[in-house]
Amino acid sequence: LLFYLLLGLASALVGVMFIQMLAWLEDTFDDWRFPLALKPAVGALLLGLLGVLYLQLPGVGFSTTTEYQLGMPLIENIPHVFGAGFTFIEQALQGKVDVLLLALLVFFKPLATTFTLGSGNSGGVFAPSLFIGAMLGGAMGTVFYAWQPDIAGPQGAYALVGMAAVFAATARAPLTAMLIVFEMSNDYSMILPLMVAAVTASYLAQALCPESIYTIKLTRRGIRFAQGRDMDIMQSVQVGEVMNADPVTVNEDESLAELYRKFQETNLLGFPVVDRDNVLKGIVTLQDMEKILSHETIAVTLQTLRVHDVAVADPITVYPDEPIWTAIQKMAPRDLARLPVVSRDDKGTLIGLISRSDILRAYDVGIVRKQRGQLLGDDTVLRKEKYNDFMEFRLKPGSRAIHQKLKDLPLPRSVNVVSLERAGKILIPKGDTTFEDGDIVTLFGRRDSLVKVREDFMKEVSG
Repeated sequence: LLFYLLLGLASALVGVMFIQMLAWLEDTFDDWRFPLALKPAVGALLLGLLGVLYLQLPGVGFSTTTEYQLGMPLIENIPHVFGAGFTFIEQALQGKVDVLLLALLVFFKPLATTFTLGSGNSGGVFAPSLFIGAMLGGAMGTVFYAWQPDIAGPQGAYALVGMAAVFAATARAPLTAMLIVFEMSNDYSMILPLMVAAVTASYLAQALCPESIYTIKLTRRGIRFAQGRDMDIMQSVQVGEVMNADPVTVNEDESLAELYRKFQETNLLGFPVVDRDNVLKGIVTLQDMEKILSHETIAVTLQTLRVHDVAVADPITVYPDEPIWTAIQKMAPRDLARLPVVSRDDKGTLIGLISRSDILRAYDVGIVRKQRGQLLGDDTVLRKEKYNDFMEFRLKPGSRAIHQKLKDLPLPRSVNVVSLERAGKILIPKGDTTFEDGDIVTLFGRRDSLVKVREDFMKEVSG
């Protein structure tokens, strides 16, 4: 099984290479500035040149006509890099292919598929993944057998397992890969090698490249099926952006009488409990207080007991730089209405409080950011803009735009005001929206116009 484990590791590397190669060429062709009709033509030209180069390689050009045939009786001398290649896969499974040719096809087949799909031509990745896996497995199986003939199995077994391993690495579907290849062989003795190689390839590929060959392009557009688009939005907003930075707190040494008065004055259902240095010590809710009062004499209890006697110590907390989704994950299973936000220092100083209403506001902020293509995190850009960009700035006292309505400001057609942030809230501006001191303005438009618009907004009013 060690050899099959090594095959799984190699399959993961080859699978990630295939994914990244295809994604890179698709991005390259997406930036195409020439007539679109030429794009598939260029891809076909590159594919043809690859076929010519393949035929010139040592040990390939002198092959027989039969070796080139790919199961199509009417077409001969087709390079192995073209077509689905199922007939040639059968030859690899039977151990009839030279190891050098197998190794070459591990790299030539991904290139051929990339030239085809990246340029917009028709094709798929299922059959190429099986083909690449068969070539990789056959090559490694030949090496293993030459090195340890008493331990290693035949070349065909590794070619079969390689098909499942590479497909598992590219599609992140190890169970599907195992079942498909098992049905091809109908050999129960191959189940364990298939499991070892496919699972190893899938997990290592996931660690090296989180997205599969089917989802990587969608992810670059901000669509994540594994987590959902709403979660993607909630991961784009940090706790510190929407938390209440000045929550009502109670000191741990206050009496229950003072706590009871605060409940009546604020109509709140809970408070963070802090010490004199504003270090979080716990959480106290109205229910906690009611439990105590139901068992003790009210007059005595209110004067003798302190807040720390009824508060819940060591509450669940979040940090300001964590995404909102983290807060949701901590609140939902425990049915919590609020979470204290603490700094990352050793003391755990309280710096805010986040509630369910804050989370709803965070969703609104995330929606606006998504519309602006500014989701935070790794490669979550929704679109690419060659000539347009975003610009964000804060209006200072005396700026020309303050107290002006959006419709009264001279904006070029190439620039739009997409959002305002005021007192921690995201606003979608309309024509009658009036700018105020401290507003954070977000513009979208041509780069050469953004700077001028910003200068017009920030220009101080004379006299």
